[in-house]
Amino acid sequence: MPESDKKSKMAALNEKMAQLDSCCHLGKVRTNLVPGEGDPEAKVMFVGEGPGQKEDELGRPFVGQAGQLLGQLLSEIGMSREKVYIANVLKCRPPNNRDPLPEEVEACWPWLRRQIEIIDPVLIVLLGRFATERFLPGQKISAVRGKVLRRNIPDLGVKVFMPTYHPAAALYHRDWINPLREDFRKISRILELLASPENQNDLSNLSSEWDSLEIGPKKQHEQGRLL
Repeated sequence: MPESDKKSKMAALNEKMAQLDSCCHLGKVRTNLVPGEGDPEAKVMFVGEGPGQKEDELGRPFVGQAGQLLGQLLSEIGMSREKVYIANVLKCRPPNNRDPLPEEVEACWPWLRRQIEIIDPVLIVLLGRFATERFLPGQKISAVRGKVLRRNIPDLGVKVFMPTYHPAAALYHRDWINPLREDFRKISRILELLASPENQNDLSNLSSEWDSLEIGPKKQHEQGRLL
């Protein structure tokens, strides 16, 4: 899809969804919708949990302290907010920043699904346990953090994911910041490897509902390649 088409389709989608009265009851208690922002042509899409107080005030994702950390991590790997796309599983802030409810995540899913369809990212980075649960149900963030996984998502097809800690959680658990930084440092290499023709063929052959595309010397030794 040409870049101009992606931009116009994303703008039209977000405008259409914003005109709806509300997807669920959260629409009646939030201040602003937070659709997401960034480059619809991005190769990398970040999906977090939901808007916090600052995001609710401004209508933009990741603009508080967690957003500052996200921006710093992107800068360290030569990326910027303007060159990726950032969204959440929820488009409205839950009261008092409580955890998202399953029915709220489900209500926002058509919007997020269509955003992913338009962007068609090479890699989706899942920030935190709620984003991970949405796309890789039953997988604990502590077990799959930093792994490159692919799953056949209904109505979307095979997508590649890397779960990691949510920046807000890393600010609370300070010992998670370095593992989070390590995961971000993998992103460029993941994109490089996924772009190779050999791995493109591998991606089309998904033998189970989801599997791991491990990256590292062990995999290279076993199969003669990194992915």
